[in-house]
Amino acid sequence: MTTKERQRIFDAHAHLAPGEGAADRLLEVMDSCGIDRAVVVAGGVVDPDLLSRQIIEGGALDRDADNDGVWAACEPTGGRLVPYFFANPHRAGADYRADGRRFHGLKLAPSVHGVPLTDPRHAELAAIAEEYGHGVYLHCVQRPGFGVADLVTLARDFPRVTFVLGHAGVGDMDLYGIDLITPAANILFETSGGYSAVVRAALNRLGPGRVLLGTEYPLQHPSVELAKYRALGLSEREWALVAWDNTSRLTGGTER
Repeated sequence: MTTKERQRIFDAHAHLAPGEGAADRLLEVMDSCGIDRAVVVAGGVVDPDLLSRQIIEGGALDRDADNDGVWAACEPTGGRLVPYFFANPHRAGADYRADGRRFHGLKLAPSVHGVPLTDPRHAELAAIAEEYGHGVYLHCVQRPGFGVADLVTLARDFPRVTFVLGHAGVGDMDLYGIDLITPAANILFETSGGYSAVVRAALNRLGPGRVLLGTEYPLQHPSVELAKYRALGLSEREWALVAWDNTSRLTGGTER
């Protein structure tokens, strides 16, 4: 085992599947892959088949995530599972305002709820995140109001909020998305689902201080995402930033 593999790993994005025992299953997978901590958000808000259709054709759900269930599952893990609040923008921020402060960050899913990033409701959620000191994780799709350029506009309006462009941007080869966010220093790049060449481009163009390892568990097994990084041959310092430091800072941690 290399020195790099012995360093701690903080998964920047995983989902907690609905149902009993989900947290235990996630922890077992983390242990098998050498992952120490994971940011988790509620899963099961939308069926994957419906989501795949909405990503292409559009659509909207007014459905709340099981944030209470995520909180309850994370609480006894001693900080290994770090809960993010999955907001429903149809609530215009009321749900997040009422219950979000106890979480470590905010998750938005414009393609699930069908609310574009240009909608004032997302600005309201970003304003609450700024008040709470939360980072904001989201993913973009290539439709007007839902794209990376729209995220850049939102991030420009909230320069004190750290945003995370999830899933390596739009599609699996979004080099253009990397270029769009490059001038926006408050946007980080989470790499689950992207090609290893895209990860390398992000490291080169953004710098390792703006790149996060995420897995998208359970839709993607963490070992797949870890294999991409092993193939890239990062230096120890690059790996420390991508695999731990950047996500630790995002979630309010300071220790190494």
